[in-house]
Amino acid sequence: HQFLLKRAVVPETCLSVCIYLVQISLKIFLITISFAVLQNFLTVGQSKSARCDDLESLKKRKCAANKIENPRGSIAVNKDKPVTNRKDVAEKLKPEDITQIQPQKLTLTLRSGEPQTFQLKFKRAEDYPIDLYYLMDLSFSMRDDLENVKNLGTDLMEEMRKITSDFRIGFGSFVEKTVMPYISTTPARLLNPCTGNENCTSPFSYKNVLKLTEDGDEFNKLVSQQQISGNLDSPEGGFDAIMQVAVCEKDIGWRNVTRLLVFSTDAGFHFAGDGKLGGIVLPNDGRCHLENNMYTMSHYYDYPSIAHLVQKLSDHNIQTIFAVTEEFQPVYKELKNLIPKSAVGTLSSNSSNVIKLILDAYNSLSSEVILENSKLPEGVSITYQSICKNGVESSGDNGRKCSNISIGDEVFFKISIESQKCPSHGKSEIIKIKPLGFTEEVEVVLNFICDCQCAAEGQPKSKKCSGGNGTFECGACKCNEGRIGLSCECSKDEVRTEDLDANCRKDNGTDICSNSGDCVCGICECKKRENPAEVYSGKYCECDNFNCDRSNNKLCGGHGRCECRKCICDANYTGSACDCSLDTSTCLAKNGQICNGRGTCDCGICKCTNPKFQGPTCETCPTCPGVCTEHKDCVQCRAFDAGPKKETCEQECSYFNLIKVSDRDKLPQPTDQSYPLTHCKERDANDCWFYYTYAIRNDTKEVYVVENLECPAGPDIIPIVAGVVAGIVLIGLALLLIWKLLMIIHDRREFAKFEKEKMNAKWDTGENPIYKSAVTTVVNPKYEGK
Repeated sequence: HQFLLKRAVVPETCLSVCIYLVQISLKIFLITISFAVLQNFLTVGQSKSARCDDLESLKKRKCAANKIENPRGSIAVNKDKPVTNRKDVAEKLKPEDITQIQPQKLTLTLRSGEPQTFQLKFKRAEDYPIDLYYLMDLSFSMRDDLENVKNLGTDLMEEMRKITSDFRIGFGSFVEKTVMPYISTTPARLLNPCTGNENCTSPFSYKNVLKLTEDGDEFNKLVSQQQISGNLDSPEGGFDAIMQVAVCEKDIGWRNVTRLLVFSTDAGFHFAGDGKLGGIVLPNDGRCHLENNMYTMSHYYDYPSIAHLVQKLSDHNIQTIFAVTEEFQPVYKELKNLIPKSAVGTLSSNSSNVIKLILDAYNSLSSEVILENSKLPEGVSITYQSICKNGVESSGDNGRKCSNISIGDEVFFKISIESQKCPSHGKSEIIKIKPLGFTEEVEVVLNFICDCQCAAEGQPKSKKCSGGNGTFECGACKCNEGRIGLSCECSKDEVRTEDLDANCRKDNGTDICSNSGDCVCGICECKKRENPAEVYSGKYCECDNFNCDRSNNKLCGGHGRCECRKCICDANYTGSACDCSLDTSTCLAKNGQICNGRGTCDCGICKCTNPKFQGPTCETCPTCPGVCTEHKDCVQCRAFDAGPKKETCEQECSYFNLIKVSDRDKLPQPTDQSYPLTHCKERDANDCWFYYTYAIRNDTKEVYVVENLECPAGPDIIPIVAGVVAGIVLIGLALLLIWKLLMIIHDRREFAKFEKEKMNAKWDTGENPIYKSAVTTVVNPKYEGK
């Protein structure tokens, strides 16, 4: 009765109270029976959807192997015509008989999250037919180019015959929309838009001059009859012309072969939105509007957008070659990046190099294959991996294409298709994969596995479902409209929600199913989370396996499992987050002791009992005095009966066990030092050295000491005296040699000085003034020299 009062239900009589309580009890009884219907597989709080899980989880939950349905995806090849090898075929093939991609049709059965992978082969066929349409700008600035194009047909035909025996060529021209401000609409300018004495034809948007033909002479003849026209602004209406060439397949004469469109101009282009200048606001409809080979709706529809143009060119498998002058190369190169399977060539000022330009562009386009696919259904993804020439593999965006392909080369593509969910309509889907610029395509039919096989074997109106209130399928009840509960035992119209909710509140609390589930017919069905590994459980959904304590950002430290928000730790681990290891190996010092006997091992980490010690195993003591100095006197008195403490040795130095060893190599390492350690080396009053180590093992202090002192030997007099004498003699000889060297240097300098003065001396050659010669010379006065 108190329960009913809490639920705000006030019966009129005690009899009605009893009847109501009986009804509630009956509902609870039916709920209890429902668990038996589910064959005790589901735990308390789990919804019927929990019967679906991954294979390993179902096995762990004790689901019998013969009761598990695990449908798998599959691939079936429906059409697998081999790629054409022209060496094996003598006669000329029709275009529709040439195959360059294999297989042509597949059926994939997809299970959510399970990708299906198949391989496509592409082989570039030899002597593949080509259709080429030459679309030329006939504005006034192209008047000299027209003269060179008039003989293009036969010349180009001759060159293309070297590539293919099946080549056709067509011609079209364009100028501009026939409205202001693109052209002058005065009557005189409409007849002749050119100034001066130039004779020009009336302006037009696009004209299909010659549909695709094998007759090169016909091309030359019709092109020779064309006249230049004119317009007012610099950008031209070429996009209108490209759109009509793409969509008017019958008028142009396109075949299902390689389709090339050569777009020749020396100016820029108008695109979507520019039509507003002429009062044209309707977007381009992407349809054919040719009448008598003339585009008749240029004044009605705006220019197409670049995206619209890309779509139409791709849909009709047209590869575009932009033959433009040097000035507009940057603009059209940017446009090329937006249009797949297109190329840009530099056109000379008078189009004299147009044939070479077309051949180079065709070779560039045909040597690359790029796969594209149609729109994917919702939830379906596709990935590509290419295996190109010489076995070069690529993935991601580069996995769609292969370059540098020659005629006869084979390349392969591995394509994976995966579905993340079933389509809402549940029907099959079809996607198409094709190489850009080619008419051939691969049709892929997608079937989806959305139900188990057992769903088709359900038992309608099963007695297991509350006497026929549902269909029993796959081990659970699928309730009829208006029925709820695990076994469809409740009616939405009869059940009073507030009374059943009381069974879903823990300890008479206010939260229904702990705010982690829904109360269905008096039983909590716990919510599912995005991560299937995270699960709510319990009668009131009060438990989960993901809200336990964490350590190092891991649930239960990665050393346990989470059950009902508490960690159940693995062996050798403890703590609320299983982050405390009971393994003491990390605390073991090199001397075999736990923390060097100076601490305790707590969760795999040494905690030193004496705060003076530090390190992973309490091996260092930065503030302690030297161990060697501290114990020197006691070691000396006990091992060698000497030193300052010799008299008081028994009283002051009995705190350690003394162990003698024969040599230094047998001294053990005293502690687990992290840096190189030398043994204690001390000197006594006789200048003798002794060596020892001090350590604490199992609370016992031990000193290992080398039993023999290392004393220095006395001096050897004879070598010392001999050495001193020899030193004195050597020093004397050295001094004599130095003196002799200095004297030689001095003598040489003096001699050189003398030689220099001798050379510079000057002698006086005058006669002695008091000298008189003894010879007298007398001249005969009569002598005349005869």
